[in-house]
Amino acid sequence: MADLPSPRKPLRVGLIGYGLSGATFHARLLAAEPAFVLEAVSTRNAEAVARDWPSARVLSVDALLADPSLDVAIVTSPNDSHAELARRALQAGKHVVVEKPFTLDSGEARQLGALARERGLCLAVFHNRRWDGDFLTVSQLLGQGRLGKLYSFESHFDRLRPQVKKRWKEDAVPGGGLLWDLGAHLIDQALQLFGLPESVMADLGQQRPGAQAVDWFHLLLRYGELRVILRSGSVVHEPWPRFVLHGEADAFVKYGLDPQEEQLKAGLLPGAPGWGAEPPERHGRLSQGGSVPTAPGSYERFYGQLAAAIAGQGPVPVTAESAAEVIRVIEAAQRSASEGRRVSLA
Repeated sequence: MADLPSPRKPLRVGLIGYGLSGATFHARLLAAEPAFVLEAVSTRNAEAVARDWPSARVLSVDALLADPSLDVAIVTSPNDSHAELARRALQAGKHVVVEKPFTLDSGEARQLGALARERGLCLAVFHNRRWDGDFLTVSQLLGQGRLGKLYSFESHFDRLRPQVKKRWKEDAVPGGGLLWDLGAHLIDQALQLFGLPESVMADLGQQRPGAQAVDWFHLLLRYGELRVILRSGSVVHEPWPRFVLHGEADAFVKYGLDPQEEQLKAGLLPGAPGWGAEPPERHGRLSQGGSVPTAPGSYERFYGQLAAAIAGQGPVPVTAESAAEVIRVIEAAQRSASEGRRVSLA
């Protein structure tokens, strides 16, 4: 295991992958957290790294993982490589962050969690949408009991992308398609609120001409009387509400997506004026209680908590065990759709 750096010395990070996730999310969030410094990137797009982070070295994956000066490896490569790269990084004595979905097999996810514990290393999964402002608002409403007993919960994440793009996320490859992409976010949020469901029923579709992977899904998760519906589509001209909750005392409806992704794309960093904030016209509404201000989003908390965990001052922000439960639900959804039945998780 690598020696922990001095508390005053930033943790040195190697980033594997410099696509949307690596460049827009991880690199920029690291830049806002003084506990980390981006030292190396593994990518075929060396020009982009030289432009954005001129002090960072561009290395091969093998060289990055073998570099003893790096304390943390962040894996943002295609989904089917997450598990192997995370394993190699842990075996090299590095703390590890893995982009969601963590792995493509829940058993393998648990094995990686055990390996990290055995090595005394931190392993965290980047389920950043636990820090979406709208999700934090929903969590607060439920925690305060403002809806009374909850009977239905709907969560939608829709896009308007009628043309299939030539990229691995839309190819017929392991880990491709919307269920592994946006579905991982929606499932993780549901599990944070309600835990593992009793059962899962799923309908998965390939709707667009030329679609090679799932581009539409509808999941029904059962929790006693509560029904949780998670949906996403690729040809949605008028988006559904982001959240719809109905309880015995009140209902809550919220439109629009959290602004942090677009803010990061525009170059805004955590701490800047307006970071994570939504204007009043985007706030959700209670049927009986009127407008509910959206809590500020806070993706930066992920790396702040990770720095504290590496220093032995708290838990990792998203554990391997909780991310493995997300994979269990995805596996159940795939089985449900292929067999045309409800799949029990009890």
